[in-house]
Amino acid sequence: MNDSNKPNGKIEPGSTRSVVSSSSRPSATKRFFAKRWVFPAMYMAAAAIIVTILWLNASSGTSGKPKDEASTAGVQQEVGTDGQIAEDPDALPVAAGGETLAWPVTNRDAMSVSMPYYNENGTEEEQAAAMVKHDNQFTPHTAIDLASKDGKAFDVKAAMSGEVTVAEQTPQNGYEINIKHPNGLVTVYQSLAELKVKVGDSVKQGDVLGTAGVSELEKDEGVHVHFAVKSNSQTVDPASLIGDQQ
Repeated sequence: MNDSNKPNGKIEPGSTRSVVSSSSRPSATKRFFAKRWVFPAMYMAAAAIIVTILWLNASSGTSGKPKDEASTAGVQQEVGTDGQIAEDPDALPVAAGGETLAWPVTNRDAMSVSMPYYNENGTEEEQAAAMVKHDNQFTPHTAIDLASKDGKAFDVKAAMSGEVTVAEQTPQNGYEINIKHPNGLVTVYQSLAELKVKVGDSVKQGDVLGTAGVSELEKDEGVHVHFAVKSNSQTVDPASLIGDQQ
């Protein structure tokens, strides 16, 4: 074999040093992680981050809790107040400013009850006196009708402050006014001869709404005001809320 065709097995000293140094020398990353304090430090940092996140979440939940409880308590209180009116008729409904329901007239002593509220627990005589007869039909009277003892017309006043939601003339009830009050309370005034308010008006307790008149449905009573009270859409005896059984 010709010596020129033999492989050259000679390794240059410089290339040997390059191969050895590149394969045996650890990288900077490996040298960093080879240190004993690296992994414990990383674990401690991760633990600190986790603890901080948990603490922030716990603090956020605690700060929001009183607000939620207060909101829930407010809803429960409102429901309880409404329920009290319906379940306990002796409890006087209270509006803003501390006012309570009053009679819709200037002087209650100058008035007589021309037709009482129908009481399911009343005697037969009381129930018979509280039946409205119209077209040969008898209907329980769900209001108190007040008439002046002298038979004259009189001013009808707002029993409590609120907003007028109905102010219209009806064929059977004459002029009618409805006023919305706090706590689901609505007062109704019928058999009026005229109106002095309109829908959307804000009225104060004692403001004049109109004048007592005669209605087609209760014309036998003469001049009077038909005064009804609704609590959460349920009619209640006005006298039980006002605390005056006259």
